Amino acid sequence: MHLYNIMARLLDYPTGELLENLSVIIEALKADPEVSEQEREELMQFIAWIRLHDLIGIQSDYVQTFDMTPEHDLHLTHHLFGDDRGRGPALIDLAEHYKAAGLEVDEGEIPDYLPLILEYISTLDAMQARIFLGDAGKVIKVLAENLEKAESPYARLLRIIENRGHLAQAA
Repeated sequence: MHLYNIMARLLDYPTGELLENLSVIIEALKADPEVSEQEREELMQFIAWIRLHDLIGIQSDYVQTFDMTPEHDLHLTHHLFGDDRGRGPALIDLAEHYKAAGLEVDEGEIPDYLPLILEYISTLDAMQARIFLGDAGKVIKVLAENLEKAESPYARLLRIIENRGHLAQAA
């Protein structure tokens, strides 16, 4: 299992399936040579946090964190445009980019949703993934800072994503 797929699962709305597959995720993290020791430690701490809660508790925290707090919205263009008209063309461009790459976006799914972006990134080679993340770096940084201010455990995940984007800018 690729790191970006794991991150997509961990940042998506929590389900029973996620909880049932935490052991598989842990094994995949341990076996992936592309995951740094620091990333692995951060992800293991996040998974440990998940395991402290039941499904309803995690879902409640998720809704409170991402759905009820606009500063934590996982739809990245929201942070750039809000509800401005400029958001529509950006979403269309992103959907067309996915389509050209062969990724089908389900009807009703908004293409700037971070877990969907991470799924797309998982299809790219390492440098392309880092460049794509680098392009979204400012938004991801703001989102990570907002989550840290709220002392959300999800901030760890955003910092991993942000750091991977920084690596592309340094290359």
